[in-house]
Amino acid sequence: MDADLELENNLSSLMESDQSWESLSASYSGSKDIERKHVSEGNNRVTVSMVSLDSILPDDVLEKIFSFLPIASVIRAASVCKVWYHIIHSMRFIWANKLPQKPWYFMFTFNEAAAGYAYDPVLRKWYNIDLPCIEKSNWFVSSSNGLVCFMDNDTRSRIFVCNPIIRDWKRILEPPGVVFPDYSSLAISVDRSSHRYTIVVIKSKQVPDDFSQWDFSIHTYNSESESWESSINTVLSGWRGGDESVICNGVLYCLIHSTGVVGNADLRHRLMMYDISATTPHVSSMQVTIPVPCSLTCGRLINLKERLVMVGGIAKYDKPDIIKGIGIWELDAGEWVEVARVPHRFFQGFGELDDVFASSGTEDLIFIQSYGATALLVFDMSQKQWKWSAKCPVTKRFPLQLFTGFCFEPRLEMVS
Repeated sequence: MDADLELENNLSSLMESDQSWESLSASYSGSKDIERKHVSEGNNRVTVSMVSLDSILPDDVLEKIFSFLPIASVIRAASVCKVWYHIIHSMRFIWANKLPQKPWYFMFTFNEAAAGYAYDPVLRKWYNIDLPCIEKSNWFVSSSNGLVCFMDNDTRSRIFVCNPIIRDWKRILEPPGVVFPDYSSLAISVDRSSHRYTIVVIKSKQVPDDFSQWDFSIHTYNSESESWESSINTVLSGWRGGDESVICNGVLYCLIHSTGVVGNADLRHRLMMYDISATTPHVSSMQVTIPVPCSLTCGRLINLKERLVMVGGIAKYDKPDIIKGIGIWELDAGEWVEVARVPHRFFQGFGELDDVFASSGTEDLIFIQSYGATALLVFDMSQKQWKWSAKCPVTKRFPLQLFTGFCFEPRLEMVS
C-alpha cells in the first residue's frame, strides 16, 4: 500500500481526535509567502507584513529543525503547509539517523475491541489512534524499533507487522508447528539500519495423558527471506512454555512455568535462553539454567537498549498468588540484579491479587498498568524516577471492565 497516503490519512485522524489539535488540518488551502494585514494601534492603522518561515529558511535548515522535534510535534508541523508536509515526507534519511524516541504506551480501553489511546510521555498527552490489523485487545503483541507485531489469540496463526504511526502493515505467512497450542508467546526484533526483522513464535502443548510432559517448539521468521524455520522441537519434562518472551542481542529469552507442586514457590518459573543467531540451531543451544530472583507473578520480560529487564509481582512466600510488591531486575552476567521496587504509595493502587497489572517498556522507560483501572505508572531507568502519566481520557464504566496495553517507539520511516 502507499505509505505516504497512509501517513497523511493517519495524521489527519490523529490530529482530529485530540482536542489540542482541533484547529489544525492536514490539508493546505494555499497562501502567499508574504501576507499583509491591517491592524489598529489607537487611532492609527498600521500595515504589518507576515513572512512565512519557509520563505526565509532553506529546506536543509528546516529539515534540521524538524529532526530535533518529538514525533507529535512533527505530525503537527506536517499539517501547517504543503512545503513543510513535503519536507517531512522526503526526509526519510534523517528519520533513519534520528535518535531513538521516547516510547508511547497504547492502552486498550475495551475488554474486546482493540480501541484505545496512546500516551506520549514527552508532551504528556493522550492521542486517539486507530490501530491497523488487530481486532481484539487480547491478541499477542510485541514491538521493536518502531514496528509492532500482532498475533491473534484464537488460532495463533494470524500474524501482522505494522507501524502504528503511518499505518503501514502486512500479513505474515502462518507459522509452522502444532495447531491450537495450549500456550504461545510472540517476540519481534527489528534492525534499525536495515529495517529487516525477525519474528519468533514459541508453542507449547501438553503431551496427551501426561501433564508433566510438554511439546515445546520455537519457530523463527526472517523478513529478508520471507520464510519460517522451525529451529527447536523438543519435549520439556516438568516445565511448560508460557506467554512471555523477548529478543535481546540475538538471544531469545522466555519464561517457563513449573508443572510440579504449585505450593513450592521456588520452582514456579525459570528463564530459558536460546541463541536464535546460531548458524546451526540445536537443542543444545537452549539453556534452562537461570531461576527467577524470587517467587513472582505477572512476570514480564523487557528489552531496554539490548539489556534484559524483568518486571514482576513479588509473591508472599506462604501465599504465592498474593503479591506484596512489584520489582524490577536486570540480568547481568547470568545473575539477576534488583534495580528498583515500586514505592508503597504507588503500589497501593495495584491491589493484592495475581495478574493484576501489565508492564512493558523500551529505551529507558517502563510502563506499569493496573488491569482494573486506567492509572499508568512510568519508571525512568536512567533517572530511577517514578511518576504517574497524565490522566487517561477514558474512565471505568462497569466493575468488570479491564485495561491493558503495550508500548512502542513512534517512528515515521519504519515500514513493514
